[in-house]
Amino acid sequence: MRVGVITFPGSLDDRDAMRAIRLAGGEPVALWHGEHDLHGVDALVLPGGFSYGDYLRCGAIAAHSPIMSEVIDAAHKGMPVLGICNGFQILVESGLLPGGLIRNDHGDFVCRDQRLRVESTQTSWTSGYTQGQEITIPLKNGEGSFIADDETLRRIEGEDLVAFRYLELNPNGSLHDIAGLRNETGRIVGLMPHPEHAVEAGFGPDTSLAMKAGIDGLTMFESVIASVVSA
Repeated sequence: MRVGVITFPGSLDDRDAMRAIRLAGGEPVALWHGEHDLHGVDALVLPGGFSYGDYLRCGAIAAHSPIMSEVIDAAHKGMPVLGICNGFQILVESGLLPGGLIRNDHGDFVCRDQRLRVESTQTSWTSGYTQGQEITIPLKNGEGSFIADDETLRRIEGEDLVAFRYLELNPNGSLHDIAGLRNETGRIVGLMPHPEHAVEAGFGPDTSLAMKAGIDGLTMFESVIASVVSA
């Protein structure tokens, strides 16, 4: 199974995402934001980083990159798409997921292990988890506070579009403790934490001297491979 990873100018975690896909048993395919070709991939990952134009609003310019017209078209046709951190911001800015993401309420960049609760397993990217499962995924962002108007929040909650919620503390002021969303079909998922940094024991890192993310993120990449293979 071929999973495309799109590199935007300023992407930092594209290689990490490709490694995660490889560890999960998939074939990562490098894609460039300036292309109009998805090279026949079966799923897509928009990785974390600081895409060009973030000084205007995170993901606002990247959402208009040439390849995004192909991403949007493929997503509407049912291709699984995952947006991680900056990739989540790009999905929101492109209209594939609702709401918005703004500066953390405390104004600081945050980097920490983050406890999450899996709120939906009815997606291509979370089917390997159990409903309500608590996991630990690294978080690193300065503009990760999820916002939406009251009507949008009611729709998100009423249609069970929350994929992940923050546990123990809300690190950035996100409304309803929302850490990640899914779309109505479950094929599109976006989240601020970084599952690609929690895919291999010893490289989480997971020692007593540092962050202890472990391998809870690997399930996301294994899930999409399993969902596409079984489709």
